[in-house]
Amino acid sequence: MEAISNKFTKENVKSLPESPGVYIYKNKFGKPVYIGKSINLKKRVLSYFAKYITGKTVSMLKETENFAIIVVSSELEALLLEAHLVRKFKPNYNFSLKDDKHPLYIRITKEKYPRVLTARKIDEEKSNLAFFGPFPSSKNIKSVLKMIRKIFPYSDHKLGKRGCLYSQIGLCQPCPNEIEKLKDEKHKQDFISDYKNNISNIRKLLSGKIKPLRNNLEKEMHNLSSQQNFENAAKILRQIEKLDYITQPITPVSYFLENPNLIEDIRAEELNELARILANYINVPKTLRRIECFDVAHLSGSYPTASMVTFDNGEPDKALYRHFRIRQKKGQSDADSMSEVAKRRTKYLSTWGVPDLIIVDGGKAQVSVFRKVFAKYKIPLIGLSKREEKLVIPIKRSDLSTHGFIEKKVPEGAAKNLVQRIRNEAHRFARRYHYNLLKRQLFPS
Repeated sequence: MEAISNKFTKENVKSLPESPGVYIYKNKFGKPVYIGKSINLKKRVLSYFAKYITGKTVSMLKETENFAIIVVSSELEALLLEAHLVRKFKPNYNFSLKDDKHPLYIRITKEKYPRVLTARKIDEEKSNLAFFGPFPSSKNIKSVLKMIRKIFPYSDHKLGKRGCLYSQIGLCQPCPNEIEKLKDEKHKQDFISDYKNNISNIRKLLSGKIKPLRNNLEKEMHNLSSQQNFENAAKILRQIEKLDYITQPITPVSYFLENPNLIEDIRAEELNELARILANYINVPKTLRRIECFDVAHLSGSYPTASMVTFDNGEPDKALYRHFRIRQKKGQSDADSMSEVAKRRTKYLSTWGVPDLIIVDGGKAQVSVFRKVFAKYKIPLIGLSKREEKLVIPIKRSDLSTHGFIEKKVPEGAAKNLVQRIRNEAHRFARRYHYNLLKRQLFPS
């Protein structure tokens, strides 16, 4: 099954989703002339209508009659799908518009401190732990490595006498140069083990062993936590969160080729499954469409902020995102902050629209204050507790006069993917505003 083609016009492009995916430009014979990827399809494809387009790009656009898109879930999926399609169709402009004419590999060397490098070909004479590829674009593969390095730091340099530049920004940590200077042998072996563990995790990630890798990290985090080694447990948690960000959910490239509307089908199933789960406890529309999620961010009560993100048919609608700066004095109390945000949200039901479902990031306390404010509006409302990924569902007790809660662990699958994706986006959006306020105070212009 092929992606549906549309005439390459600005009007048609304006209707594209602001989602990650791959775009395919085709000539009048239906043959791909260029294949690209973006984390925001609408923004990227619209950029080709800018006045400053020059050189070979102008020639490429003159040949382009139609275009098609395949929406995916993450930037990493877009990278992998683009690489697959470029290898399959070999569009002329994918190579004429780039400097690199040869495919690129990722090479992990077999040394005391294995290095992660790029290579133009497999060299059998050199000793390697692993080779991955080929990838048709050096830009793509360097982007992948850049993402991976932020999760699992690695070295790409030979041994020297000083810590490298990347070690100072946490991207080569522990740095082999620094490890070699250590006199304490036990301390040194611990750092060598940490470094090799990062390399092992990179190999698993590039091999597509995402789930086993995440399970191992989670197990390690819980072990460290039980030993009250909270600092290292927090470090592992940050790795898990970054890994989730770039990989979840990962869908095999072949699935998108078989069904270019796969993401639409996945989103529909996510919404249907969540509606089925909630229908056992509360009244929700049979067809969930608009979901709003609220989250609070602060640092020890300072500069508290909150976010409202809106998802329409399972996709973010950024035009309906809102930031709130918390005004009340109890900024360190998430429940009080949520109460303020809930009251402010009710003032705009007629102008911002009414959601089919509200998700509050938090447990019973946060849900209780939101439910109290929204009681008369009869909008379905639930919480999502981070610790065990439980849905916190307010229900009426049998005497019909008081409320209780059902706490249900979200089963693995479509509904869990949806609520986690929405909650993570609300968290990201709240933190961004909080950081901006904090930075403004620390570094006034």
